[in-house]
Amino acid sequence: MSERASRKTLARRVARHRAAVGGAAVVVLVLLVAIFAPFLAPFDPGAQALDAGLSGPSWSHWLGQDKLGRDMLSRLVHGARISVAVGLGTVSLSLAIGLLVGSASGFFGGRIDHLFMRLADILLAFPGILLAIAITAVLGPSLRNVLIALSALGWVGFARLIRGQILKVREMEFVQSATAVGSPPVRLLLVHILPNVISPVIVEATFGIARAIVAEAGLSFLGLGVAPPTPSWGAMINEGRHFLFVAPHLTTVPGLAIMITVMAFNFLGDGLRDAMDVREASP
Repeated sequence: MSERASRKTLARRVARHRAAVGGAAVVVLVLLVAIFAPFLAPFDPGAQALDAGLSGPSWSHWLGQDKLGRDMLSRLVHGARISVAVGLGTVSLSLAIGLLVGSASGFFGGRIDHLFMRLADILLAFPGILLAIAITAVLGPSLRNVLIALSALGWVGFARLIRGQILKVREMEFVQSATAVGSPPVRLLLVHILPNVISPVIVEATFGIARAIVAEAGLSFLGLGVAPPTPSWGAMINEGRHFLFVAPHLTTVPGLAIMITVMAFNFLGDGLRDAMDVREASP
């Protein structure tokens, strides 16, 4: 089957997965909102109107205002930029490290593989969120430090996945044939092995973005995420929890944004996983 035919088959499989299509639509919408946030936000997210603090939804402020009178819709839109940046940034950094370590471990084996497995065991002994809290507490709240904290453990999952896939693929007939005709190790890895392990990595990356968004919201809720006054969905929930019964929109709006975005990435990941699994989906 040609590469173009394979892509068409994959697209048809994903299209039959209604939850995945819905998730993809929401993901695209969130990405567009994050990209064009400065043009979509009706107000400056930092502009205060103390006399209108805790106001509910109105024609001029569709999602109400927080305790300082800042427009919730504008802050929600700008908060999407942080969530998307952390999600994509964490997965990109984790994938880059995981690809390097996992490829070396799975392809070369020996001491490299043994060293990686021991390092992975040590890192996985720590709860991920606690390790992230410890790192951001030491480095201080900022977007860069959040990326470092979440990637410090995030790469392990990608490395283990890539290692396992390489161990399986390198025993296949076409790889053995390429080895027999004298294909150089680097070419063997880059041309014959890695292209055949990319499918589960894409699926894991989709789920990884969802996990990173939740983790960033948790860190921001604790005051360890991006530094104020930069809007963040987690920080918005923290600011609104004191007024839960007086102004419930302060917590429900960012909470729903997190829930919908995370569910969208998870639905998309489920659809991609089912579509790429030839044992469960037929062309």
